[in-house]
Amino acid sequence: MKISLEWLCGYLDRPVSREQAEHLLTEQGLPLDAAEPVAGGQGDDWMLDVEVTSNRPDCLSHLGLAREVAAGAGLALRPPDCDVHEAPDAPGVETLTSVENARQDLCPLYTARAIRGVKIGPSPKWLASRLEAIGMRPVNNVVDVTNFVMMELGQPLHAFDMNLLDEKRIVVRPAARGERFEAIDGSKHELREDMLVIADARRAVAIAGVMGGLESEVGAKTTDILLESAMFDPLSVRRTSRALRLSSDSSYRFERGVDPAGVELASRRAAKLIVELAGGVLAGGAVRVGIDPPGRKAVMMRVARCHALLGIKIAPREMVSIFERLDLQPALEADGAAITCHVPTFRLDLMREVDLIEEVARIHGLDHIHVQEKIHIQAQRVQPEVAARQKLSQAMIAHGYHETINFSFVRPALGEGFVPEGEGALLIDDERRKAEPMLRPSLLASLLICRKSNQDAGNTEVKLYETASTYTRREGAIVERRKLAMLCDVAASAEQTLRDMRGTLEELTGALGGENAKVMIEPVAHPLLSAAGRVSLGEEAIGFLGVVGPEAQHRFGLQGSVAAAEVDLPALLALYPPRREVRALPRFPGIERDLSILVAEEVAWREVLREVSSAKPALLEEVAFLGAYRGKPIPKGQKSVSLRMHFRDPDRTLRHEEVDPQVRAVLERLTTALGAALRV
Repeated sequence: MKISLEWLCGYLDRPVSREQAEHLLTEQGLPLDAAEPVAGGQGDDWMLDVEVTSNRPDCLSHLGLAREVAAGAGLALRPPDCDVHEAPDAPGVETLTSVENARQDLCPLYTARAIRGVKIGPSPKWLASRLEAIGMRPVNNVVDVTNFVMMELGQPLHAFDMNLLDEKRIVVRPAARGERFEAIDGSKHELREDMLVIADARRAVAIAGVMGGLESEVGAKTTDILLESAMFDPLSVRRTSRALRLSSDSSYRFERGVDPAGVELASRRAAKLIVELAGGVLAGGAVRVGIDPPGRKAVMMRVARCHALLGIKIAPREMVSIFERLDLQPALEADGAAITCHVPTFRLDLMREVDLIEEVARIHGLDHIHVQEKIHIQAQRVQPEVAARQKLSQAMIAHGYHETINFSFVRPALGEGFVPEGEGALLIDDERRKAEPMLRPSLLASLLICRKSNQDAGNTEVKLYETASTYTRREGAIVERRKLAMLCDVAASAEQTLRDMRGTLEELTGALGGENAKVMIEPVAHPLLSAAGRVSLGEEAIGFLGVVGPEAQHRFGLQGSVAAAEVDLPALLALYPPRREVRALPRFPGIERDLSILVAEEVAWREVLREVSSAKPALLEEVAFLGAYRGKPIPKGQKSVSLRMHFRDPDRTLRHEEVDPQVRAVLERLTTALGAALRV
C-alpha cells in the first residue's frame, strides 16, 4: 500500500515526521517496505510503501493508516468532510436511473448517485499531485476523484457515462455464457456464468469489483455521471479476477473486504468532490439496493485473560485508553474484571476476545512484553484421535505398508470410475488445474497413480496406504469423507494377497478397538474390482476390498495385478481406545475338539460361528477358525471348513464323556441349519 506522508498528515491534528510514522506503523504491525522522497511534490513529502496484512483491509487507505498513527502517537484524527449538498430543485435520482440486483448474495449492497451537466477536464494541481505521489497517473477530474476517494477511504468507486448506458439503468447479474467484455485497459475477455457483472439493459459494462468497461467509461464528451459505490463478495471477486487474470486496486480491496458503512460515506465524498471540481447538478438522494448498514458488534475481553496471554500486567484504565484511541467505544465493568468494546464496522478483523488482546499488545508496544527466560509446560494427555492415528500408522507399517501423501486432484478419466452410485464428481474451475480438475472421489485413484510411478522406477512388492479425504457431489451439496486406502502387489496368488489384506485389517481393528472389534468380509459386486468383498464392523458396512480388475489396471497403465481396499477412517478411529477383558489364569485344564465339515461354497464363516453359538454348548469357551479347503476329493460347489472348539469348566477338570454330547449338539445344529456334513 503506497501512501503519501503529507496526504496522511492531513488527517491528523498535527503532522508527524517520516521517522515517527515509520516507527509507529512498524511497531503496530505495519512495517514499511520502502520510503522514497516524492519528486516535485508539495513540500517535504515522502512516498511510504506500507506492508498491510490481508486481515487489515481498513489500513488500505490513507485515513486508515492515519487512524493507526493517531492511536500510537496519541493524536486526534480529522476525517474528511463527506457532507454532500443537493440542490433544492434537483430531480430525484429515482427519476433518472434504477438499479436491479439479481444476486444479492454476491452483491450485498449497491448504491448509485447521478450527477448531470459535468464538464470533464484536467484535475487541479493538488489532486493530480496527490495521485502522482503514490504512483497513480491522473486521467481526468471525475476519474481522478474516484481514485482519490478509494485511496483516501479504502472504498473502491466507479463512474459510468450515464448517456452510454442502455436505458440509463444498472442491472447486477451473472454473466451469460460466452459473453464478451472489453475492459478499460483494452483487454478483451470471454466471461463465464459464475462471474458477476454490472450491466445496463443490454450488455455488461463492468466486471463487478474488478474493472469497468471501455464502452461506458468517462471521457471528454461525458456530461452525465452515474456514480457506483458497492459491496461485493470477496471470494467471488477473487475467483473472477484470477480466472480472467485481471486485477486492479479495486479488486485488491474487494478481495479483502470493505466497510459496509463506508459504501455510503465514500459515495457522498466522491459526489461532493465531483461537483466541486467538474461542476454539474447532483440528483437528490441515492438509489440503494441491499442490506442496511450494520451496527457495532460487542466483543468482551477479560482483563485477567489479557494478563495471562501477554505475561505482563496492564492497568484496566490503560486498556480502556488504548481502545478509545482505536475508536472501539470501550466500557469497563464496575468490578474492573472485563471490558466490552463496540467494534466499528471498518474493523473486520476484530471478532473474538483474543483479537482485542492483540490490539492491547500492539498499541501498548510489543517491546514492553518481556521475553521469559523459562517456559513453563503443562503436560496434557494425548487426544484420543491423535493416539488412534498413531496406532493405525504403527499397525500399517508393521505389515510393510508405506504411507503416501498425494495431491487431491486427479484426471476425470482416472477418477470417474470411483464415483459412488447416485453421486457426481466434484470438478473445480481453476486455470491452474486444467489437466486435473477433479477432486478425487476415492483415494485408490491416487494410490494407483503412485503405483504406476513405482512401476516406472522399477520397484516391486509395493505396499502403500493413505489417510485423507474424498470428495463428491450429492444433490448439489459437497460430500467430504475421510478414508483409509490400502494397495499392495499380488504376489503368489490373488486369494492369498486378499487374505493378507484382511489380516491387516483385523489386526488394525484389534489394535484400535480390542478383541471385540471384529471385521467381517462378504462378497459384493464392484465396478472396478474383481473378487470384491464388503468390509463390515459388526452390522455396519465401512468399505470394500478386492483385486483391481483388468479395465482399471489398463486405465492406470499397470503391468502387474494389485489388491486394494478402502474403508471409512472415522469408523476405525471411533474404536479407540481398545477394550480388553482381563481374567484370572484358568486353574483347570480344558479340552480341545476339532471339526471339519463340508458346507456349500456360499456359506460364510460367520454363519458357521453363529450356528455353533446357537447350539449353546454349556462349557464352550472359544471357537477358532483353522482353515478352508477346496479341491479333490471335495465335491464341486462345496468347501471343507475346519474349526477348533475349546471347552473348559472353571471349577474342575473336564472328562471327555462330558464334552462329547456338546460336540454332537453343535454338529447336529450345523447339519440342520447349514446342511453341513462331517468330513471324515
